[in-house]
Amino acid sequence: MTVAILAVFIFLITRMTGDPVSLMAAEQAMADRIRLTERLGLDQPLLVQFGHYVSDLVRGDLGTSFRFGDPVNQLVVSRFVNTLKLVIPSFALAIGLAVPLGVLSARRRGRMSGRLSNVVAVLGVATPNFWLGLMLIFVFAGLLGWLPSSRMGGPSHYILPVITLATAFVAGIMRLIRSSMLEELSSEYVKLARSKGVGETRVTWRHALRNSLLPALAFVGISLSGFITGAVSVETVFAWPGVGRLLYEAALGRDFPLVQGIIIVGGVMIIVLTLITDILNAWLDPRIR
Repeated sequence: MTVAILAVFIFLITRMTGDPVSLMAAEQAMADRIRLTERLGLDQPLLVQFGHYVSDLVRGDLGTSFRFGDPVNQLVVSRFVNTLKLVIPSFALAIGLAVPLGVLSARRRGRMSGRLSNVVAVLGVATPNFWLGLMLIFVFAGLLGWLPSSRMGGPSHYILPVITLATAFVAGIMRLIRSSMLEELSSEYVKLARSKGVGETRVTWRHALRNSLLPALAFVGISLSGFITGAVSVETVFAWPGVGRLLYEAALGRDFPLVQGIIIVGGVMIIVLTLITDILNAWLDPRIR
């Protein structure tokens, strides 16, 4: 049902953006523009276009790109590989930083290090990805000349976009870990472990953190889908040839099939990741089962 609603919504929204033929054939004669309109099927009534769209979608065919002339399925798959090359290290960096920073912020609540962690979290949430990316390019590629500013290439090309994409999610996951850790550290079983002489490090990392990860797991699943959707601005800033940049180019060119295909695939991925997260939560927590 969710996918069906998304399909109808994105079909109508794309048609409201204007006529793609006016962009593709701006300098051509009227007869050529009419032939192009007929070839793309845009001369048919909206209901007929929608019927063809639904018929192809049911068969797993996302259509053919107006701009590239290639099947949308093929374009999305080829670009999605590049997006995963950016998303996977960004997600790993976000988890690797967020968990220890969240634990540190909870353990040192009220101290300088804990307050500094909170400041980092607030700045990470409040800073737009595109602005951070531009600032990193200005400093490390422009002023210092240490790193490349754009394109996908060697390991050095990954540093700036990975940091940019991971920053906002570090803050979100860290704040959730912190709040869960504060609750667990004040629970009865932690007090009992301390009274038995269990070291603070073991109490924190072996007992409290394990239970703190359960509520954070749902957010991590949503964050993973957010990495893919959030890659649009990052890929655009760094000219990264992924799905996000492809969506940006398709939207500018009013490439209806390509925009529809990318958003449908993204919507399905979010639904699947949410379902997997719910299943993992039920498997890890007997109370949910």
